[in-house]
Amino acid sequence: MNLETKWLEDFVALAATRSFSRAAEQRFVTQPAFSRRIKALEEALGLTLVNRARTPVELTEAGQLFLITARNLVEQLGEVVRRLHAEEGQQGEVLRFAAAHSLALSFFPEWIAGLRRTGLPISSRLLATNVGEAVHALREGTCDLILAYYDPDAALQLAPELFPSLPLGRSEMLPVCAVGEDGRPLYDLDGGQTVPLLAYSAGTFLGRPVSLLLRRRGLRSSTVYETAMADSLKGMALQGLGVAWVPRLSVSAELARGELAVCGDERWQVPLEIRLYRCALLHKPAVRRLWKALEEGKAGAAGQASDAGNGGDSGG
Repeated sequence: MNLETKWLEDFVALAATRSFSRAAEQRFVTQPAFSRRIKALEEALGLTLVNRARTPVELTEAGQLFLITARNLVEQLGEVVRRLHAEEGQQGEVLRFAAAHSLALSFFPEWIAGLRRTGLPISSRLLATNVGEAVHALREGTCDLILAYYDPDAALQLAPELFPSLPLGRSEMLPVCAVGEDGRPLYDLDGGQTVPLLAYSAGTFLGRPVSLLLRRRGLRSSTVYETAMADSLKGMALQGLGVAWVPRLSVSAELARGELAVCGDERWQVPLEIRLYRCALLHKPAVRRLWKALEEGKAGAAGQASDAGNGGDSGG
């Protein structure tokens, strides 16, 4: 197989712009010449990478998978050139993480610090986003790893053979509410009264298991607020507006200060598992080193995450 580097760079540009004309302009060639180069790439691979019948242009399934490899090759080549020119100094490879907002706030800093204490010189860049966007970034190759909660029923829509994962720890979502002057919770989930509910928006990752729990336990509730953000639910709970299910790490400080209280026993908790995902097609050395250390237990991350998991996380 004889592939030219410029064809890979062309393909990455086309995937980013979804337009032959804009991509050709970025690559400083005419559109006919650019189209011929994309066609040459497809012929060399024996694959159709682009659905030209759609506007804007769409990648085929093969194109989406090959995009990960193309980006990886282009980035690795650029990395080598930068290192040869001493532009990266001592920084080394940067690991690009995508994580749910709550995990980005409450889990990621301590986890990364723990990895560095074990001797892994990780340089990282973090994108805080929702689970759907994180999965998209991993599929497209715009991030190297994602941190997310594992849902055995949804499984993030990631095929395990192509997107393997490692468990980092366990936690739970707690039903919390503000406290009265007597220091007791304002609401009681087992009191038989209708409870004002601070709910996750329909379709959010953490909203699904909470909705299943509420239906299973038959809670009488009235939704007074909806959002996709766990921290926003916590803020409304602090105002005394209702009950919110929030990952433990996100509310540990408020619980310790007595500003919030857990208003239900263990039957009302939702178990969570934190996992790290990668793409098997990505061969970035820094990813391989981290993954190997985690698999061998040398990084101590799983134990640390479990401890953090006893203080939980949020993940909208």
